[in-house]
Amino acid sequence: MRVIAGIARGSRLAAPRGMATRPTADRVKEAVFNILGSRVPEASFLDLFAGSGAMGIEALSRGAACAVFVESAGQAVKTLRQNLERTGLAEGARVLNTDYIKAIHLLTAENASFNLAYIDPPYHQGLATKALDWVGKNKLLALGGLALAEIARKEELAEEVGPLGKIRVATYGDTAIHIYQMA
Repeated sequence: MRVIAGIARGSRLAAPRGMATRPTADRVKEAVFNILGSRVPEASFLDLFAGSGAMGIEALSRGAACAVFVESAGQAVKTLRQNLERTGLAEGARVLNTDYIKAIHLLTAENASFNLAYIDPPYHQGLATKALDWVGKNKLLALGGLALAEIARKEELAEEVGPLGKIRVATYGDTAIHIYQMA
């Protein structure tokens, strides 16, 4: 696992040990950032279920103004912090070691707003829909902002989740990325 582009290009990223997290494959990450393209520079990026932090780190490397990483697993948070230090991108990052609901409450109370949100929960648990709903209803996305949910290809997500409307689905092997826009 590595940073694909930007100022930290080529930096190796560690993955947490065990089966508690499932890192996004480099080819999926590259495809996602090709889709996002010019939306990334200067964006505020929310990485829910961040794991190793690979998606938010890629965003920072490609010029995102800031990234908030939300991860509840202690070992994953330790690895994420090491990855931020290793890439030299810790300055633009904030790590919240808590579950996604508590993090959303905290960010809502702070009137946080993001241009991009990446939601990568454990597969087959229905958490993507719940997280999308929480992000949308709490207005954590700026108007026109995008929320991307990574799920198993065989899973389904609704066309609309709260104020978020699906605009695209991209599949890569067993992985599907559902892209929603804040209306």
